[in-house]
Amino acid sequence: MKMKLLLILLTFLVSGFISSGSDTTLSFSENDVVLQPHMVDLTLIQGADSKGAVCLDGTLPGYHLDRGFESGANSWLIHLEGGGWCDTVRNCVYRKKTHRGSSKYMENQIPFTGILSNKPEENPDFFNWNRVKLRYCDGASFAGDSENEAAGLQFRGQKIWLAAIEELLSQGMQNAEQALLSGCSAGGLASIIHCDEFQSLLPKSSKVKCFSDAGFFLDAIDISGGRTLRNMFGGVVQLQEVQKNLPKSCLNKMDPTSCFFPQNVVEHVETPLFLLNAAYDVWQIRASLAPSTADPLGSWNDCKSNNANCNSSQIQLLQDFRNQMLDDVKDFSRSSQTGLFINSCFAHCQSERQETWFADDSPLIDDKPIAVAVGDWYFDREVVKAIDCPYPCDNSCHNLVFRRV
Repeated sequence: MKMKLLLILLTFLVSGFISSGSDTTLSFSENDVVLQPHMVDLTLIQGADSKGAVCLDGTLPGYHLDRGFESGANSWLIHLEGGGWCDTVRNCVYRKKTHRGSSKYMENQIPFTGILSNKPEENPDFFNWNRVKLRYCDGASFAGDSENEAAGLQFRGQKIWLAAIEELLSQGMQNAEQALLSGCSAGGLASIIHCDEFQSLLPKSSKVKCFSDAGFFLDAIDISGGRTLRNMFGGVVQLQEVQKNLPKSCLNKMDPTSCFFPQNVVEHVETPLFLLNAAYDVWQIRASLAPSTADPLGSWNDCKSNNANCNSSQIQLLQDFRNQMLDDVKDFSRSSQTGLFINSCFAHCQSERQETWFADDSPLIDDKPIAVAVGDWYFDREVVKAIDCPYPCDNSCHNLVFRRV
């Protein structure tokens, strides 16, 4: 029992789901845990500091690499870690004292599960690829490039990204025959922002695609009529000068904050891109649609903790949120090279957790689990445009339930 609980905690800590400072925890059943996950060592990028590629506190950035083998020896999967953002100096100062802002606090080993697993029964299409998890320690989806000398803050996400890719190219990725850039949450946003750049840095002969898990953040109006997430994104963009690394084709049409929202960026991505998102993304519900600042009386607390507790008016607002997501991906989905898997679950980051990526009871759309859908799309076995029917129709969901503390 103690070992199972420890593995629950490990899976939760590295999932990239909760950003620093959260006052909530997740409740998992014992059956949600993959026993004896493959543990992979942390590697710091030596010399990255000479290129200005450092975490918020100036420490070296890092990654975890598990080598590919047999038919996957020249295939590479780069997975960008998530974990929220910091939009003010104060928040970033707090963040730099955690593993989200300093390699001093990063785990020396992390479990590789889901899309990073090395077992064919857990990860049928990518198990024997070179699999990399790039740690997230800049607070702007690997896209900022500035500093605040007075606060001792380095906002060098773009330089971290480039230093990591340069390092991996020297580790064999320059010979990549196939490559997939993936990411979860803030890392999912990063995989969209850096998708075309990733392709440009690899050999022209490589088959390159990108995959964003829970990275499709909506520019949504919250329950008080405000725009909580837009305000946060605006702070991130301004503080970390993210506009330097956003698509110029988007900036020619919109302000930089708008171009940090995936709904406005995806049309500018030319490399094949797959979007995996829960229609009722629990992070967005809790932090964007019904944040505590927009709900001072706590009328949404029960609903945010467990979707089964939502009343009819709250469910209607959640259906409106889903409809906005579907409307925002409508043009994106028309391209033959794009892929889509939007299930009607209350979830977040479904590719990193084994039970939602590929297991006996994984979430399904048209009897197809997420791992198979992504593999079918990547290898051009099928066109994948999977959109679930509205809640509560899907009995295969692994809905996240929070314990309020």
